[in-house]
Amino acid sequence: MVNQTPGMAHGKGMYTTEIEAQQRADEIGCSSVHENNGRWMPCTDERELHQQLRKQ
Repeated sequence: MVNQTPGMAHGKGMYTTEIEAQQRADEIGCSSVHENNGRWMPCTDERELHQQLRKQ
């Protein structure tokens, strides 16, 4: 069983700048980014992010 605490699941997917998140979005096939608790994440939302990551 994997122990995932809130906020830890996306540790590597959260960026301090919009530019960093956009670079990652481009790598995984998303066209935009979104903000989450003051950090930036690839894709329009977490649902799209998970869909793209499953394709990898």
